[in-house]
Amino acid sequence: MSPAVYPSPIMTGQGEWAEAFRKAREVVGRMTLEEKVSLTAGVSSNTSCPGFLPGIPRLGFPGMCLADAGQGLRGTDFVSTWPSGIHVGASWNKALARQRGAGMAGEFKTKGVNVLLGPAIGPAGRVVLGGRNWEGFSSDPYLSGALVYETVTAIQAAGVITSTKHYIANEQETHRNPSGEIQSVSSNVDDRTMHEFYLWPFQDAVHAGTGNIMCSYQRLNNSYGCANSKSLNGLLKNELGFQGWVVSDWGALHAGAAAALAGLDVAMPSGAGLWGSHLVDAVNNGSLPESRMDDMVIRTLASWYKVGQDQDFPQPGVGMAADLTRPHPIVNGRNSSFRSTLLDGAIEGHVLVKNERNALPLKTPRLLSLFGYSAKNPDRNNPTAGLSPWLWGSESSNFSEFTDVFYGFSPNNWSPNRTAVAINGTIYSGGGSGATSQSTVLSPFDVLLHQAADDGTALFWDFVSAAPAVHPMSDACIVFGNAFAAEGADRPALSDEYTDALIRHVADRCGSTVVVLHNAGVRLVEGFVEHPNVTAVIFAHLPGEMSGRATVEVLYGRVSPSGKLPYTVARNASDYAVLGPDRVEEQEGRFRRFPQSDFDEGVFLDYRHFDKEGIEPRYEFGFGLSYAEFGYANLVVSKAADGRFDEYPVGEVAQGGQEDLWDVLVEVAADVTNTGGVDGAEVAQLYVGIPAQGAPVRQLRGFEKPFLNASATATVRFGLTRRDLSVWDVVAQKWRLVRGEYTVEVGGSSRNLPLVGKVTI
Repeated sequence: MSPAVYPSPIMTGQGEWAEAFRKAREVVGRMTLEEKVSLTAGVSSNTSCPGFLPGIPRLGFPGMCLADAGQGLRGTDFVSTWPSGIHVGASWNKALARQRGAGMAGEFKTKGVNVLLGPAIGPAGRVVLGGRNWEGFSSDPYLSGALVYETVTAIQAAGVITSTKHYIANEQETHRNPSGEIQSVSSNVDDRTMHEFYLWPFQDAVHAGTGNIMCSYQRLNNSYGCANSKSLNGLLKNELGFQGWVVSDWGALHAGAAAALAGLDVAMPSGAGLWGSHLVDAVNNGSLPESRMDDMVIRTLASWYKVGQDQDFPQPGVGMAADLTRPHPIVNGRNSSFRSTLLDGAIEGHVLVKNERNALPLKTPRLLSLFGYSAKNPDRNNPTAGLSPWLWGSESSNFSEFTDVFYGFSPNNWSPNRTAVAINGTIYSGGGSGATSQSTVLSPFDVLLHQAADDGTALFWDFVSAAPAVHPMSDACIVFGNAFAAEGADRPALSDEYTDALIRHVADRCGSTVVVLHNAGVRLVEGFVEHPNVTAVIFAHLPGEMSGRATVEVLYGRVSPSGKLPYTVARNASDYAVLGPDRVEEQEGRFRRFPQSDFDEGVFLDYRHFDKEGIEPRYEFGFGLSYAEFGYANLVVSKAADGRFDEYPVGEVAQGGQEDLWDVLVEVAADVTNTGGVDGAEVAQLYVGIPAQGAPVRQLRGFEKPFLNASATATVRFGLTRRDLSVWDVVAQKWRLVRGEYTVEVGGSSRNLPLVGKVTI
């Protein structure tokens, strides 16, 4: 059970929040109780903002528009389709994550959106079939944390509040919401696992200053996530020193004053008949202290002030037309200066995992043959009235399957019989509230047509047949497939026989078959990868609107691929620690109405699990090929000269936890050399083995991505912080710096680590 932690900590306005806190407190002090309560729940508006806080005109507060999501604005026009979270994770590029955040935020601001409902770092990828894993960056908490830090920092620097989500341990779509007598699934997580895995990236987001955290649908240790005082009051607002406000996921409010006491500040999309006037009554009868009500509103307004929305911010929702099918003012959110970021981001999330017989890059082929449903755009990309496929990113997929689970028409969110692919065209994002508004999009087929015309290449294609005719004189054949995922349901499988059979059929008839997969999550390749004529495989993930241009840039070698896997690709689905969701059908007795999901595997997920169990993956975490080749040398590991190596941190709690958790205690340097004949970027990865009982063999604790011309060498440097080197002590309730010999490994993937050093603490 989740222990109770009361009262909810009052915002202190420390550090960079001081001035915003002062302003917010002054304004709230002039509000009536009813005005305060009005800012604790959403209301309807004449916009398409999924969430809207009302204004208080007499106090100069215009209200706030909250809108989806972490890949770009959904449900509106004249915005960009940005690479999805998983694609950013595959780029392993902190600078690109920062640029993407800035570009997205500019579009949100121009459209009058105060709160960007993202980035998503939960789910963390525990359930490999999870339907929303694609919205997050990685199945590794360190990689997710590093990228969310850059994303939050950039978005808020541009004047938009981030709603980092879904807090916390929200790892499956199946039973995410109550249905009839069946309650939401309970994620049962021990204290050490919570800190070392699930809380880790949220700590980075809070350290970056995120103004908002969105609490999740499911129960946590048998208390609903948006009424869990341990996670909201204890971990978030007390231990991490979070200064912002907590908003519920849409419809995740299940209690009245009790949820406010537990740390929830705002309910969306409304008070659901539980807040509103009931909170006025609760304050008046003493069951909810007015100091807590004040804190709820101060936190919300402080984030508004902190990012400067009281100065030169558009009218909330000004560019979010309520109905795109009716005449409305055009507000163009796009900024042409970010076109290169869209393209670079799309390119760098492509991961080349197989390249034999110099299949790639293509060199002005005489004849190319194209196959597969994911090569072209769907036949329709058009906003229509109501809850349309375009609105939810489902025009390439089976929309009736999506609506059955998303709108709650089906009591069970998981079925092995669901469609695993988006058969009607290529995909630029996954589906659901995290989908994008596709307007200017280029499919691989669009760009290959122009490339072939420029080169004089004969081009043949069949995107319909499961067993197409293959021209015998093809220099290469490219098969495009995908693996679709969407909010509301977990995926049915990690592969599909239709696509695998199509690839084998083409490879039987084509001596060089290149496979490009747009995958919204892990995709197994055992059904075709050993075929002797499958010469190259690319995981193209979810590249956003520049998908086609990016793919062709990689295929033709105008850029060398530099993406690396942000997850492990197994040989068998059963190799993963947790494959699918927990379901009521597997529960006994009373738990058939109160489904449980026990996180017994602890921190041993993805590569940590494969390392522990000695399982050989098909492609390991951090793996990716390049047209260049890289070597590593000259590892130097040293303790920081001014480092304090006390067993426990002693700093004050600031934004993100105790201040000295971020002190660099160990410094690492290594040389990376491009030993090939092609310019390219390499992701140098650092892993640490902590000499503690129950710790993984290695954990990612650093990465850098230098671009190196052929024969060039760069020195990469890593700073290992106290937190990086510590384990969570469940007795002391602090991060503990273990005494002993640490192993430091540097290389190109989690299983290619040629440089090994030691440091003793």
